[in-house]
Amino acid sequence: MQDQPAISRFPVPDLADMPEDIRMRILAVQEKSGFVPNVFLVLAHRPDEFRAFFAYHDALMDKPGNLTKAEREMIVVATSTLNQCQYCVVAHGAILRIRAKNPLIADQVAVNYRKADITDRQKAMIEFGIKVSGEAHKVGEDDMARLKTFGFDEEDIWDIAAIAAFFGLSNRLANITNMRPNAEFYALGRTM
Repeated sequence: MQDQPAISRFPVPDLADMPEDIRMRILAVQEKSGFVPNVFLVLAHRPDEFRAFFAYHDALMDKPGNLTKAEREMIVVATSTLNQCQYCVVAHGAILRIRAKNPLIADQVAVNYRKADITDRQKAMIEFGIKVSGEAHKVGEDDMARLKTFGFDEEDIWDIAAIAAFFGLSNRLANITNMRPNAEFYALGRTM
């Protein structure tokens, strides 16, 4: 087998050299998942930004609300596809498969959410997330009214927009750093 490419074009600190709080978070993730997702190692290059990034990530992705955790991941996969972020499509695709308990859903959403086996409500949610990701300056009252016809309230709309916006930042960082998806992500959630 060939040598694996570097996970980042920027320096990646050794776990032993990381601040204690970051090292403990990474070890907890490793214990839960069985491996360390490369995003943790790459972003540890800048500890203050690592902390801010994951605090906002957790606030958006782990909160209770009308959007399920799987729906939040659908937004990530679809907008990351738009932004051509290999890391996020692969990693969050794995998380989506697991959270939706559906081995096909992530590929369907990544390739063409309009033809995916998801609800019209979810398609409207993704469509709005994509608009926020690519053309936020065009978002208007018609967009809000349309989402409300699917039962989304203002807090839901904020969540969809915030997830799309946050992952726009994440996608750009992943692309700039040349962040590589862990091989483990490709197989996760493929069999149920």
